[in-house]
Amino acid sequence: MSAHDHSSFTRVETRLPTSDVSAATGFVGLAGLIAWVMFCRNYGDMADLIGLPGPRQPMSGPYAAVLALVFSAGPMVLWSIFVDKVHRRASTGLDWDNPRPLGHDLDVSVVKLAGLWATYAIIAGLYCLARWYWQGQYLFAMEIIGAAAIPLVVLSVPYVLWLDRVMVEPRDGAWHFGAMLTGREGWDPEQVKKHWRAWIIKGFFSAFMISILPGGFAFVVENNAQGIFADPARLAQLCIEMLFVIDVQIGTVGYLLTMRPLDAHIRSGNPFLGGWLAALICYPPLVFAFMGPDGMIAYEHNTAGWAHWLGGSPAVLYGWGALLVLLTGIYAWATMAFGIRFSNLTYRGVISNGPYRFTRHPAYLSKNLFWWCAVMPFFVTSNSLVDVIRNTVFLGCVSAIYFWRAKTEEAHLLIEDSKYREYHEWMEENGVITSRLAKLKRWLTPRGAISSAQPAE
Repeated sequence: MSAHDHSSFTRVETRLPTSDVSAATGFVGLAGLIAWVMFCRNYGDMADLIGLPGPRQPMSGPYAAVLALVFSAGPMVLWSIFVDKVHRRASTGLDWDNPRPLGHDLDVSVVKLAGLWATYAIIAGLYCLARWYWQGQYLFAMEIIGAAAIPLVVLSVPYVLWLDRVMVEPRDGAWHFGAMLTGREGWDPEQVKKHWRAWIIKGFFSAFMISILPGGFAFVVENNAQGIFADPARLAQLCIEMLFVIDVQIGTVGYLLTMRPLDAHIRSGNPFLGGWLAALICYPPLVFAFMGPDGMIAYEHNTAGWAHWLGGSPAVLYGWGALLVLLTGIYAWATMAFGIRFSNLTYRGVISNGPYRFTRHPAYLSKNLFWWCAVMPFFVTSNSLVDVIRNTVFLGCVSAIYFWRAKTEEAHLLIEDSKYREYHEWMEENGVITSRLAKLKRWLTPRGAISSAQPAE
């Protein structure tokens, strides 16, 4: 083997960076959520036991679903502060040991509040203009956000004044936007863009996540588990719904707790237009145009699903249902690994534990495998080959969109943080799934493409 050939196989040794969120954070949130779900399921018996007035039935309403956020977030926040001590990290941009006198940066705080309140007002205006926020499940989200609006504005004053005392650089994105609005000197257009990328993400996805809280929560709380083990399809459905509730609850906490003292602030939003397009296609209202029942790439035309096609064999139903539960469990675990930092299109630190030790995109991988295994697009009730081809091709298009999302997210994180670059490189060589895919890619890549990237000798 020549020296040139040997160098092509040389790999730089890297180490797996420590995750910015400890593995336990998501699990304590899960424990709190399960405790609340069990309380709600058994509320009637508990009310009888302690003599509470009112109806004797499970607490499955939308407000119980919202209150579940407190039981999910509370343990994670306490663990993050008292065990992981995240508030002491340099990445927060806070110096708790050298606080400035209250009001020392009052002029900065006033400009920042102006920028923050203007941001609230603009987002509220966008909610009003977008018709989909005033129908269906979004009505509940608008009710919750509307109720929170005044407390949010009022509490922002002591919060900003308190935080500005310890911020190393109090002139953040909100200040730059406020300075632009008030005609102050020194504002940076790039900081204004960064501010708005973060807030558009928070405003768009927070409303969506709140809107889907009640449905899954009510299903899990109200579902009668009697005889469920004798029905593999029903058993799998209940387990899958519970896992989706975990994903939605922990994910919603992530969007709401973008707070610097918790080191959970949005450090940057994805700056690539392709990243935004790939993500927004997967959510209302665009998802209906693309993947809805009458969408351009609808992939469930005349399909009946896994339980229909495998219904002739209970053993196969149990096995296939277990596979779907496993894939959904990986998906929920991927969200839990973020703790209080989950959100789309953002950089909020590096996650390297849990399922992120095996692949860089466990949620996307498990979600797409779930769809292929659950929908079975290659089987149709119409006996039409055209339906089979369309469903299969279009579900392939959906998977391609998620591949596109993954690549744009990687591009964002690679330019933001050397720690992520270390993680990316480590996974390329050591990730159980990622490394094998990387080897396959290198094997499939033409030799000329590889050698052309090498330095001239």
